[in-house]
Amino acid sequence: MFLRWLSRWLARYLSRKVLTRSVSTASYEALKRSLRPGDVLLVEGDARISVAIRYLTQSTWSHAALYLGPDAGLPVAEDGEPHVLIEADLEEGIRTLPLSFYRHLHSRICRPVGLSVEAIGQLSDYACGRIGHHYDLKNVVDLARYLIPTPPVPVRFRRSLLSFGSGDPTRAICSTFIAQGFQHIRYPILPVKVYLPAGDPECEACEKKYYRIRHHSLFVPRDFDASPYFDIVKPTIEQGFDYRQMPWTESNGADY
Repeated sequence: MFLRWLSRWLARYLSRKVLTRSVSTASYEALKRSLRPGDVLLVEGDARISVAIRYLTQSTWSHAALYLGPDAGLPVAEDGEPHVLIEADLEEGIRTLPLSFYRHLHSRICRPVGLSVEAIGQLSDYACGRIGHHYDLKNVVDLARYLIPTPPVPVRFRRSLLSFGSGDPTRAICSTFIAQGFQHIRYPILPVKVYLPAGDPECEACEKKYYRIRHHSLFVPRDFDASPYFDIVKPTIEQGFDYRQMPWTESNGADY
C-alpha cells in the first residue's frame, strides 16, 4: 500500500512543470494547418521528467503524441476546441488532448509515408481503443531513476537506463504506445535487420535481408525523428516560406 502511494506521489512530482526555455519555432496556426492524421508530434516537454528523458536519450525530444485530427471522434474541450491528439501520460495513462496543449513548446512533425486511408483508420482505431488505459506504477524503482535529471551514467548506457526495472512507467512516459500502434499496421520505425539464407540451390552462401520488429518497449521519442521511414515536416516551409518576404530591421542593440 505504501509503495503504491509513493509511486503515485512520484508520478505527480515528476509530471509537474518546470521553468523551461522551450520556444516554438513555428506559429501555432502553421502547425495546425500542417498536421495530418497519422502524424507523430514530438515535443521538447516542460515537466521535471522531460529533463531526464532528454538527457538519457541525448535528444531534444522528451515526449510524443499521435495526431488523429478533428474528425476522429475524440472528445471536445469545454471551450469547444476538439481533441486531436492521443498520448500516454505518466499520471493519466492514455488520454486525448487539444493541439493547443502544446502550442508554446518546441515541436517536430514526423510523418509516415504512403499510409492509405484504411491504414490510418486502423491506426486511429487501435489508439482510440486504448483510451483510459493506465499503467501499473507499483515499482518505485522505475520512477525513482528520474529524480536525478542528469545521472552520472556513461553515454552508451543512458538509453538502456530507460528500460531498467519492470518497464511499466517506461511505457507510459516514452513513445512505446505510439510504436505499438504503427507496429499494429506493420509500418516500420527502426526495424532490426536480419540476414537469412536466400534458399538459392546454386548459391549456398547467398543471404537475403529481412526485417524484424523491434520490441515496442525499446522505442524513445527521438526514434521517430531518426527513422528513415518518417518524413520531417516543418510548418513554416509547408505554408509557403519565402525569405524575400521577411521584414528585416537594423538593430542597434545586442543580438540575441
